[in-house]
Amino acid sequence: MDVADLLGPQGPLAKQPGFAPRLQQQQMAAAVDAILQEGGTLIVEAGTGTGKTYAYLIPALQSGARVIISTGTRHLQDQLYHRDLPVVRQALKNPVKIALLKGRSNYLCPYRLRLTTQEGRLTSLDQVAELRRIRTWAKRTRHGDIAEVADVPENSSIWPQVTSTVDNCLGSDCPDFADCFFAKARREAQEAELLVINHHLFFADMAIRETGFAELLPGAEAIILDEAHLLPEIAGFFFGKSLSSWQLLDLARDTMVEQARDAPDFPDLRDRAAALDTAAAVVREALGLADRRAQWREVAEQPSVLNVVANLALTLNALQKALQEAAQRGKGLESCCRRCEDFVQRWNLLAEVPDFPEQVRWFETRGRGFILTSTPLDVAPTFQGRMAAQPGAWIFTSATLAVGPSFNHFATRLGLTDYAALRLDSPFDFARNTLLYHPPELPDPSAPHYTTALLEAILPVLDASQGRAFLLFTSYRALREAEAWLAGRLPYPLLAQGALPKAALLKRFRDLGNAVLLGTASFWEGVDVRGEALSCVVIDRLPFAAPNDPVLQARIESLRQRGENPFMTYQLPQAVITLKQGVGRLIRDVSDRGVLVLGDPRLLSKSYGQIFLDSLPPMPRTRQLERVQAFFAAY
Repeated sequence: MDVADLLGPQGPLAKQPGFAPRLQQQQMAAAVDAILQEGGTLIVEAGTGTGKTYAYLIPALQSGARVIISTGTRHLQDQLYHRDLPVVRQALKNPVKIALLKGRSNYLCPYRLRLTTQEGRLTSLDQVAELRRIRTWAKRTRHGDIAEVADVPENSSIWPQVTSTVDNCLGSDCPDFADCFFAKARREAQEAELLVINHHLFFADMAIRETGFAELLPGAEAIILDEAHLLPEIAGFFFGKSLSSWQLLDLARDTMVEQARDAPDFPDLRDRAAALDTAAAVVREALGLADRRAQWREVAEQPSVLNVVANLALTLNALQKALQEAAQRGKGLESCCRRCEDFVQRWNLLAEVPDFPEQVRWFETRGRGFILTSTPLDVAPTFQGRMAAQPGAWIFTSATLAVGPSFNHFATRLGLTDYAALRLDSPFDFARNTLLYHPPELPDPSAPHYTTALLEAILPVLDASQGRAFLLFTSYRALREAEAWLAGRLPYPLLAQGALPKAALLKRFRDLGNAVLLGTASFWEGVDVRGEALSCVVIDRLPFAAPNDPVLQARIESLRQRGENPFMTYQLPQAVITLKQGVGRLIRDVSDRGVLVLGDPRLLSKSYGQIFLDSLPPMPRTRQLERVQAFFAAY
């Protein structure tokens, strides 16, 4: 059977519960198979419900090639490896050896666990309890993947103390290297015929960082990049340079731990590490008390900032000299010395030299910390260099890559020129099962009372849908305003992003069955709620990127200097792809029905509104509330 037939009514997948043959899935599988056999580049937009995961897994497993599959997030990576791959392998009776590899900070570090336990300097009772749970789990785990630990939050402050990073990992010099879970995962990955990674790991290797698995990618004959719409932004981060106060504080803390263990007669080393902690805090204070993102040039010439930047450089240099003297005392101190030397170079590069061509330097302050970053404005040359060094099959896929019928925006950002393209509409019956509602007479989104006006307009919609809705916002400010306004006005449970971890919030939404959930960016994609629990999605504004974002500002400026129209060539296409992601939350299964509310009146009043509408599934449209009420009343 060819790959399309394997997904057909007589194929082995037809016996799986819930599986239904789909023409679009078979078309995608055939296209992926052709590229895997012949080499080259394929871009596929597969609408919601296509079943793109099976459409690339089956040809990948059948190809006989060594394949790397990269997903957008660790959550999707786990879902692909633990849920989808076993089903397909079992159906095909395929013995291909598979492996899962994440970044090293996703694995327990036995060495750092032992140090943290011995040091015993935890900052709260919560940390003490969490460390106890981690130690219990450590005795029984086979893989050391911290995602296995359900009773310690993934954002807990204990995790950085018991996992390693590129900066602080001792590598083969580690006394616990024989028990290293990351090293074991690497070995399994090197032996696998099909390897599942994520985009952050993919680009960490692509940027030739010290990831410890750089030898994996050259051996692959095919690379499949799922959720490919995320690639340009992630590439920008990894192809740039950054240094954060958190990295500096980690270096200071690790130096003090290693000094106490291997150089107790060198108190000056501890003093210089403590001075780095202080110098980083002073820089944070000089950048202003508020949380902020801005271009570095906006503050770099201020006398107060110049002074603290110079002081931090001197403090890093002083610590570097002390570490160079102490490095031979132990592998931990040697590692701290290497990190400090790297940080000295990075700080000098980021904070003191003039702007680089085609790069933007920017800073962000958040809470007590800061990060200083240099981001390339165009990742295409670097990405193309990596593709040229890795000949074979390259497959880019997502539910949202095209703007209208064109892939030009996505392809240009990654420098793709010679590629095959396939755009597959969703197999779901949007014409029958959905309705797109534009509330009439809303003010311009820039009006101060816009959010309130939108909420007043959708109250009867939420009444007709009996809750069961996502309200997606383009800013936290609008979300908080909506949360305050809706409190006491809804007869349905009101859930808001931030009240619980994302997974717990979604579980509560599903369990309640009639809740209204308010979310921002992280709820626009990667969220799958099937059935009647989600029957309405409201999007407050067209999701144009914030105009004060420093990277966006620099890109706009660069495009203007080239004589291009930044709005039409960059801002508009990006917003279209983001909107398509949000709209994709509504219909997740063949039996789902629902109403999409797009509040932004610019969809109808501006000429570019039609570009958004042309990129959406074929949904009937109305401005009449009565049609919405009749739609819900019909079922």
